[in-house]
Amino acid sequence: METNIAAWKKGVKTGIPVAFGYFAVSFSFGILCKKAGLNPFEAVLMSATNLTSAGQFAGLSMITAMATLIEIVLAQLIINSRYFLMSFSLSQKIPTDTPIYHRLLLSYGITDEIFGVSIAQPGKLNPYFMYGVMTAAVPGWTLGTLFGVASGNIFPERITSALSIALYGMLLAVIIPPAKKNKAIAGMIVVSMLFSSLFAIIPVLKNISSAVKIIVLTVVIAGCAAFFFPLKEDEA
Repeated sequence: METNIAAWKKGVKTGIPVAFGYFAVSFSFGILCKKAGLNPFEAVLMSATNLTSAGQFAGLSMITAMATLIEIVLAQLIINSRYFLMSFSLSQKIPTDTPIYHRLLLSYGITDEIFGVSIAQPGKLNPYFMYGVMTAAVPGWTLGTLFGVASGNIFPERITSALSIALYGMLLAVIIPPAKKNKAIAGMIVVSMLFSSLFAIIPVLKNISSAVKIIVLTVVIAGCAAFFFPLKEDEA
């Protein structure tokens, strides 16, 4: 396994594109915080302690609507429940003797993108690699929020919406390389896109919350992939 310093440096380098994508999305979030009446400290504190775009946008909407604390907690639990699955997966990726304090620190930084680049690392995952990704990504998320609050309504909505595309481009960069190397992974990506589209089009299914959709599709498709394309013990 790489030395901790080398793994951390590699993580920082990997996390820089994540940081740029996060900055763009959280910039839009910061503007919404300004409109909702939050001051810079409140907005940045929310971003620094949550690191979840869907959860924060939903939470901000509920705060604006004067929802109760119980309602906000339950909504966040449902919206962010996909992180349970990511945690399960990462627990199999890190060495079995990883101390509990490392596990707790890693759990703080589990986001869709940080999870994606971390789980894609070959072999066992050195916790310091993920720390490196977090070192770049977390400031990108919080600083984007700060600049968004500070700028207020300076930028038109078209520009802030266009900035969010950077995050989707980064996600493509995460899934395309492994798909080129493995036909099974490429097939699962296509199947995932197809079923995600069906969930967004079919009247009954499109009313299901996005978090529940992600969990259902992840469990079913990943389960089928594990059954039909199992990894041998030495490959795992």
